[in-house]
Amino acid sequence: MSSRDSDKVFAGSMPKIYDEYLVPLIFQPYAEDLAARLREKNLSHVLEIAAGTGVVTRALTAVLPANVGVVATDLNQAMIDQAAAKGTQRPVEWRQADALKLPFDDGSFDAVVCQFGIMFVPDKPRAYAEAHRVLRPRGVFIFNVWDRIEHNEFADAVTTSHAALFPQDPPRFLARTPHGYHDLDAIAHDLREGGFRSPAEIETVTARSRADSPRIPAVAYVQGTPLRNEIEARDATRLGEATDAATEEIARRFGRGAVDGRIQAHVVTVGR
Repeated sequence: MSSRDSDKVFAGSMPKIYDEYLVPLIFQPYAEDLAARLREKNLSHVLEIAAGTGVVTRALTAVLPANVGVVATDLNQAMIDQAAAKGTQRPVEWRQADALKLPFDDGSFDAVVCQFGIMFVPDKPRAYAEAHRVLRPRGVFIFNVWDRIEHNEFADAVTTSHAALFPQDPPRFLARTPHGYHDLDAIAHDLREGGFRSPAEIETVTARSRADSPRIPAVAYVQGTPLRNEIEARDATRLGEATDAATEEIARRFGRGAVDGRIQAHVVTVGR
């Protein structure tokens, strides 16, 4: 399996670790931000793409009126299973679906939302075209992507630690995929290629990532993301060593007690 293919695989214990460690560390504030941006809109049906373990889904069901239907999808059935097991404040429809071939009719939704998922899609204009297709006229597509890795301090520390651990072939998942789609001109270009003619509004949002110890972000990134696939492809016996190296680098930069690092993302809103 190539690195590009393994970047999309969330399996085994990864969904549970992702949900327990990574969601509160970096995803929760941006989920609340996306939900707040949709709260004041007149909606009846919302589609979520790349729902993961449901952090945005839970935020949406907490703030949207009860009569707004929510359909939450993800490419990985294991992530959907974890999300459904954790549940939401009110019922939603959970479905496995590929963002490149959405199983919905044209014009089915008033809004399409995607949190930190578009970076994983191999053909971004095609994914945008699918979002455009399933939106109703005057519908809205809102999504976020991580800024470059240098502006996301724990992810940068983890990547640095593994460059020393695997000097001949350092794992680059975090820089390559989650933090690899930050160029605003490229995003605007791909949206136009996908059929969105209205100018996109793009806001850069900075937040803080906090944990009680350096070990928590180390486990979150090393064992709860497809970075794990990349490490285990090199040497499956070194996952613990890679986690330890990440812990030490985070401790070196941020201290051995509670840690606090910057996270930064771009939030994109574009009308149909």
